Amino acid sequence: MPLYRKRRRMELTAAALLATSLFFSNLFTALSILDPVDFLALQSIRKSLDDMPGSNFFEAWDFTADPCGFPGVFCAGDRVQALALGDPRAGSPGLMGRLDLAIGRLSALSELSLVPGRVTGSIPDTIASLTNLRFLALSKNFLSGSVPDSIGSLSNLHTLDLSFNQLTGTIPQSIANLPSLANLVLCHNQLSGSIPQFPESSPLLRLDLKHNQITSQVPNLPSTLQYLSLSSNQLTGQVDSILVKLNRLNFLDLAMNQLEGPIPPSLFTYPLKSLQLQRNLFDGTLGPENEVQIPLVDLSFNRLWGPISPLLASVSQLYLNNNRFTGEVPARLVQELMGSGRMQVLYLQHNFLTGIEISPASSVSLPTGASLCLQFNCMVPPVGTPCPLKAGTQKTRPADQCPDWRG
Repeated sequence: MPLYRKRRRMELTAAALLATSLFFSNLFTALSILDPVDFLALQSIRKSLDDMPGSNFFEAWDFTADPCGFPGVFCAGDRVQALALGDPRAGSPGLMGRLDLAIGRLSALSELSLVPGRVTGSIPDTIASLTNLRFLALSKNFLSGSVPDSIGSLSNLHTLDLSFNQLTGTIPQSIANLPSLANLVLCHNQLSGSIPQFPESSPLLRLDLKHNQITSQVPNLPSTLQYLSLSSNQLTGQVDSILVKLNRLNFLDLAMNQLEGPIPPSLFTYPLKSLQLQRNLFDGTLGPENEVQIPLVDLSFNRLWGPISPLLASVSQLYLNNNRFTGEVPARLVQELMGSGRMQVLYLQHNFLTGIEISPASSVSLPTGASLCLQFNCMVPPVGTPCPLKAGTQKTRPADQCPDWRG
């Protein structure tokens, strides 16, 4: 064989070997070998959980393949960085079973979430080993027991959502002390005790503890708060000195507690989209200092008294019923409701109001979608409008309850 052909064949063979080597090298990189500790942890997690009927989330969890390709498993290099357990699509039946202690061995994990389902048992204390964890969401399942105090050691935690479970006990103070915590959502559980004290340096933006059994007074809260919901607990005491410091709020719900005292006028200047203080024991007069731009204001079922301010005329849905307001209904409120203004709902029933500054003609009807209720005041309602069933059927207060009314 001529020398140049032999050399050419050797070159082609070398090139083929190099190409094959590069192919397997790239294949090895693509199918990176998961850290053995993470691999075994995922196996344990899989054994403790199962798909509910109608869910097929775990069908693709075949441990003969690379777990980094499993649904809900997100890797960085050879470590599991995020774990989203369950099919996140709306209507997915979710998972059942228990959370295995092995979750704590995924030490590189920064995000852990669980879709709504029927996962039971307690929250594993081993979660405290996940020192890189920033996001923990285990809502809408049947988790029970207490909120682990050890979660308070997760110094990088930004969001904690354990809502809509069956958790009991108190909220650990260690969680309130977390230096990075911005969102704390523990609503719809059976938590008791008090609201923990948050340090002034807390970056907290959202605090949602509604629908629990918390019995304390409301402590000082971080001025960074933008969303505060504490409704349907058993909170007591005054909150005016606390609320005046929370001027960044865009949502406030303290309804259905036993809170008392005045409502600070400055509250009506905040960038709120919703203000719900109904079914408490708030008292005093209602005196906003400027035009109120809050779309929804519900102050019903309290002990507020005095005249109704015309500065509330720009509120879209205004509920002042079941208080002790007196005097006449400001003309601006009626004009905004009857005309093309912003107001759509005006509930004033069960007060001591004595008239309306302008009486609309009997032929005037409410615009489509508007609601007005005036019954059970110290006046005969000048326009017949349907009221909620809970308002009762009596149109006017008995005369002996209205000493300043002359009919």
